[in-house]
Amino acid sequence: MSSTIQSKLPNVGTTIFTVMSQMAMEHSAINLSQGFPDFPVSEKLIDLVYQNMQIGHNQYAPMPGLPQLREAIANKIKNTGGISVNQDSEITVTAGATEAIFSSVLATVNQGDEVVVLEPAYDCYIPAIEVAGGKAVPVGLKLPDFSPDWQKVKDSITDKTRMIMMNFPHNPSGAILTENDISALKEILEENPRLLVLSDEVYEHIIFDGKTNLGVLKDEFLASRSIAVSSFGKTFHATGWKIGYMVAPEAIMKEIRKVHQYNVFSVHTPSQYAMAEFLQDEQNYLGVSSMYEKKREFFQKAMQDSKFKVIPSYGTYFQVLDFSEVSDMGDMEFAQYLIKEKGVASIPVSAFYSDKQDHHLLRFCFAKGEETLQKASEILCKI
Repeated sequence: MSSTIQSKLPNVGTTIFTVMSQMAMEHSAINLSQGFPDFPVSEKLIDLVYQNMQIGHNQYAPMPGLPQLREAIANKIKNTGGISVNQDSEITVTAGATEAIFSSVLATVNQGDEVVVLEPAYDCYIPAIEVAGGKAVPVGLKLPDFSPDWQKVKDSITDKTRMIMMNFPHNPSGAILTENDISALKEILEENPRLLVLSDEVYEHIIFDGKTNLGVLKDEFLASRSIAVSSFGKTFHATGWKIGYMVAPEAIMKEIRKVHQYNVFSVHTPSQYAMAEFLQDEQNYLGVSSMYEKKREFFQKAMQDSKFKVIPSYGTYFQVLDFSEVSDMGDMEFAQYLIKEKGVASIPVSAFYSDKQDHHLLRFCFAKGEETLQKASEILCKI
């Protein structure tokens, strides 16, 4: 007797990042698709994890995270111009940002609730909403600069809207928020007392051109209505460690922790001890921007003689290129052509839209060694 399962995610297949990386491997292409660095993690950080394993810090950590790590996170938020956060009740250490997003959505979005999602968006947002029984309401960012269209956001809010999900510095474009964006968002929250913001800020420490990351934790009012998500994996280029954290007001965090404790309970203990110590030197996180800014400059300069148009990137380690003067293929088809025929892998930006809208844009990850970036750009410049 066979039993059938009614899928909660009927439209979800293998993620585009896995698909393109797999294809890159099969065709021995230079992989600028998936967002992971190809250079080593700090030896000091690795030594700290190893030392803590040797000391015997190998059993469960407390469910919300080690107190000393939560204290270090609170200090980091303060050091970077943020508000004072209660480390006991408002910070939870998570198994990466994806778990933080899933636990937050499952705890706060109920059956029939609507969630406004600013698109293009990372591909875990809408599945989280759907598993929670909510309905995603996609609102497109304005092109070509990927800035929020706040009037469109306002127009999409109904009495069922529970949350706005956003991500800045923005993946895939590298766009960042301005003071005007913050004012517009606050105005929307003031008009809609039921609304929460889920702000994915995993690239908060990768920001360029002397600009500041205007995250939700920089403003008391915004912080009182928001869940902020961050990632040590992204900041310290250790994406395989899957360790991050979230910050939310006590009443909201209380509910999120109920889900978190049954979702993963706690996070890799020696890594938490290591992170707590590593964060004591603020240069370990403040110095990340300049390293990536050099890589961005290198890649943009290497691409300047190509037919691809560079879309400005102010943060993250991604560069969007417009290929409309290179080919009239769709972005998925062109991305596959680049892998199979030219040996360079990227991500089609249509994959970040729920309706797969195609603006002839590809996302390239520049978190790679200069030799890799040079090789890739030489190939792209010849097209």
